[in-house]
Amino acid sequence: MASTYVNDLRLNELGTGDASGTWGNVTNTNLELIGEGLSYTTKDCFATDADSTETVADGATDPARGMYFKVTSSATLTATRVLTIGPNTVSRLQFIENATTGSQTITIKQGSGSTVNIENGRTKAVYMDGAGSTAKVVDAFSSFGVGALNGLTFPTSDGTNGQFIQTNGSGTLTFATVDLSTKADLASPTFTGTPAAPTASATTNTTQLATTAFVRQELNNITVFEALSGTPGDPVLGDFTNGARFVGQY
Repeated sequence: MASTYVNDLRLNELGTGDASGTWGNVTNTNLELIGEGLSYTTKDCFATDADSTETVADGATDPARGMYFKVTSSATLTATRVLTIGPNTVSRLQFIENATTGSQTITIKQGSGSTVNIENGRTKAVYMDGAGSTAKVVDAFSSFGVGALNGLTFPTSDGTNGQFIQTNGSGTLTFATVDLSTKADLASPTFTGTPAAPTASATTNTTQLATTAFVRQELNNITVFEALSGTPGDPVLGDFTNGARFVGQY
């Protein structure tokens, strides 16, 4: 009975009486290919600027078998290119990195079903359903929910443009919106209510705001004199009870 390769890793399944005297070698190769199926691999899949097909080899080493498959190109891609992974009966999970030259997206395909686009420089986890001619490729994490991580519960869907993430202080994160309509403009603002500001130190002479506390502080530093009526003399500290004029000193 001849060997078959119908499994998802394309390993050699020996038939009865097959590989007499060499079955140990076949088994060792299978074990190595299982390891390859769990490993990091890389391959130039686009030797030309065109769509390409990679069919996992039967019973022999092949980078397309790797769990983490880094796709490169010796050609500079000028548009989105399709990479078809065969055979279309293989069902498996694979991490595929687009490391091609040319800053183009690659489309991962298996059959006539759905495909997955991977932008240049990005990696996606995809699964192929191996359904034959109608096989599809699916982004495994397209609906991936983080849930709770390090005691934090994240939103299950995206917010709207301009929102930010806030916490309730108990580990739950949600999207929120800042109401800018209640905020004053930076240029020529109009304040309402009772706005407050820092009080400048005495004798400050800058363009900073003068609070009512600063104004009172400065007024308290003014010494008032009155010049006596009649014969001029030195002004004396007064209370203006004599109808004298203000001389003033600060």
